[in-house]
Amino acid sequence: MGDVIAVADTRIQKLHSERKEGFVGAQGKEFGIPGGSSDCCRWNGIKCNRTSGRVIGLSVGSVYFREPNSLNLSFLHPFDEVQSLNLSGESYVQSYSGFFDDVEEFSHLTKLKALDLSLNKFSGSMELQELKNFKNFELLNLSGNRLHGFISELTNLPKLELLNLARNNFSGPITAVCEMKNLRELDLSENHFVGQLPLCLGSLKKLRVLDLSSNQFSGNLPSSFISLESLEYLSLLNNNFSSLFSLNPLTNLTNLKVFKVSSTSDKVQVESEGNSEPKFQLRVAVLRSCSLEKIPSFLVYQKNLRLVDLFSNRLSGNPPTWLLLNNTELEVLLLQKNSFTIFEMPTVVVHNLQVFDFSSNNIGVMFPHNISHALPNLVHLNASSNWFQGNFLSSMGEMKSITFLDLSYNNLSGKLPRSFLKGCFQLKYLKLSHNKFRGHFLPRGTQFFSLGVLRIDDNLFTGKIGVGLLSSTDLSMLDMSHNCFTGAIPSWISKFSYLEFLLLSNNFLEGSIPPSLLLIEFLDLSGNLFSGALPSSQILDLPNNKLSGSIPEFVNSEINFLLLRGNNLTGSIPRQLCELSNIRLLDLSDNKLSGSIPSCLYNTSVVLRGGKEDMITYGPSSQTLSFNSEYYRSTFLVEEFQVYFAAFQEFEIKFATKQRYDSYSPGESWYSDSYSPDEPWLIDSGTNTSQFRRGVLDYMYGMDLSNNELSGFIPTELGDLWKLRSLNLSHNFLSSSIPSSFSNLKDIESLDLSYNKLHGSIPQQLTSLFSLAVFDVSYNNLSGIVPQGRQFNTFDNNSYIGNPLLCGLPTNISCDQANERSEEEDSGGGVEENEADMDRVVFYYGTASVYVTTL
Repeated sequence: MGDVIAVADTRIQKLHSERKEGFVGAQGKEFGIPGGSSDCCRWNGIKCNRTSGRVIGLSVGSVYFREPNSLNLSFLHPFDEVQSLNLSGESYVQSYSGFFDDVEEFSHLTKLKALDLSLNKFSGSMELQELKNFKNFELLNLSGNRLHGFISELTNLPKLELLNLARNNFSGPITAVCEMKNLRELDLSENHFVGQLPLCLGSLKKLRVLDLSSNQFSGNLPSSFISLESLEYLSLLNNNFSSLFSLNPLTNLTNLKVFKVSSTSDKVQVESEGNSEPKFQLRVAVLRSCSLEKIPSFLVYQKNLRLVDLFSNRLSGNPPTWLLLNNTELEVLLLQKNSFTIFEMPTVVVHNLQVFDFSSNNIGVMFPHNISHALPNLVHLNASSNWFQGNFLSSMGEMKSITFLDLSYNNLSGKLPRSFLKGCFQLKYLKLSHNKFRGHFLPRGTQFFSLGVLRIDDNLFTGKIGVGLLSSTDLSMLDMSHNCFTGAIPSWISKFSYLEFLLLSNNFLEGSIPPSLLLIEFLDLSGNLFSGALPSSQILDLPNNKLSGSIPEFVNSEINFLLLRGNNLTGSIPRQLCELSNIRLLDLSDNKLSGSIPSCLYNTSVVLRGGKEDMITYGPSSQTLSFNSEYYRSTFLVEEFQVYFAAFQEFEIKFATKQRYDSYSPGESWYSDSYSPDEPWLIDSGTNTSQFRRGVLDYMYGMDLSNNELSGFIPTELGDLWKLRSLNLSHNFLSSSIPSSFSNLKDIESLDLSYNKLHGSIPQQLTSLFSLAVFDVSYNNLSGIVPQGRQFNTFDNNSYIGNPLLCGLPTNISCDQANERSEEEDSGGGVEENEADMDRVVFYYGTASVYVTTL
């Protein structure tokens, strides 16, 4: 990094010094310029006036800004004639807030027309009035920063043609832009603007691109929009429109090509009815979450559509497949989350549809028999969650271009036809989960050469794991859980060098676990008949098998989840478990483990002790399918559509907390996009912003050692694992008191110490545990007053039953009765001891007299 910075500084210093003489003649090789050209006008990022030879365009990017809170723009002084300045990119400024305090550093650039500061980390309140001296500005790009404040000062830039403030934290009114009569592109998306769209926007006669998506605009389209005769692109996605939303102001916009609208309110109802034919011909029509009950009438007149998105509406009857007949260039049709009840495909093929998603409609009829003939060019087909009936169509094998196929959550049955197994050789993603498919899987001769994700869980497949899988050497995820597979895991599974997720739970598999599984990141073999030794992986889920012997010494310290519940493991808990520094869930319950709980378990997890927690990634977050299409391009905007899938996060881990077993799913990496923020496999490459959505599993930290034969003390050090949400030590032979250090478990929700031999009192300090929802110390030898206050006021007698010396609420024993019982037991114990002493004295004297008599 230091060498890169040095080279960058050298470039700038030489440009600075030699520009003073009116000519730049630095050695190109020193600047890293291929060929070592001495003519800077031939360098990348430099644009010169052909007549004077002076620099008029400078694209430095982010190489100049490195140190936190350092910003030196003095290098700009020699470039008085620069008209365009590009400082965009991922700069290394850490939340630098003083950029516009130093704006005078380039205030002498009186000819500057274009300034690009996008994709940096500038933050704080930005006073746009600092730019008031730049009367010649035509382009200003501040997108992708952390700026906030108002934009009312922008009235000082009358010549502005392109303005991009997207992905910041601006708020307040946007009426200032109405003064910019020359605006051609305006992007205010992903900010915090609220209120109704101002009527004055209709005065921007030259406006071609208007993106107001992902704000909190409400109300309706202003009637003045009828005057936006140059408008080609309009996005109103993800706003807060409600009640009746009319599209009538757009009817006469002859140049409109892209229109997108959706609302976060469930009270919106888009109205598009009219007797007249609209004057526009759209390429992209997106009406998501608009409470549509019938197809908008303007779609009937469209002939040039390439993408139609009607996601999450109230459409019923037959899907609008007539769009395929009217629009021969239609490539993407998204109809998921509606209420269609019929499904008929067109018999005439005049289209080029490649992406078709009609999932989550709960249609409930027979799967369309002619779908492969009606959609011969499909790349992506999602028909999941529709409860389609019937067998798998043998004609599906004719879909030679299909790469993504999801038929999960239907009622399909029968065997997979050989024509499908041999014909769809380009499949990368196949999901048939939650159906009633049967037979052997996969037979020899299967030709899934490109398959990366295969999910057939929750079906009725039988027999051994088929050798047909050998054709899928690129597999990264294989889920065959909840079927009826038998036999052993084949040794050739090691041929899958990319396999990171293997889920074979709840089958009838047996034998030992192959060593080839040692490097798999997520391994779920629970609910089978395996025996023998245990492998090591990042996530090891092996409950409810017949594994025996002791817990192995785990070499892989990167394990996040170790779940060995319900086996026949014996011996003590090995101290090597203390080296699992990243452990989040440890479940050794329902085994035959003995000995004491190692006190070094305190060292087990840096995460559980509140240390720095790395983001857990479960394999690749997504993979790109082959379909990619561009629909619109402008200076700021490149409207592309790509199909992504992210199935690697679709698994669950079961862990007992609050005295019941729950399933926890992890979070997922996804991409915010204009089309489908709810679907992780859709991405708008114009923004290409990656995000991470955390799931329940990402907040779950627990330790379960219950139902074993553990004895001795409860280590007080366990109280320092303060991120624990669940701790279960019940059904053992632990004989210490309850450590008062447990009051440090500030996030604990479930604490179960029942069925042990614990003694002493319940520490009063535990009442500080605000999150505690389940507390169970029943059937121990505890004594004293039950603490009250906060969460302890919510626990009933069942939490304390089987402790006769506990008293007070909510037990039925008064503390006087408990004291009397304790005194009686103490005195009873004294009498017994005296009688025992007298018996010993009599015995000794009797023995002595017999001895003397014998002598």
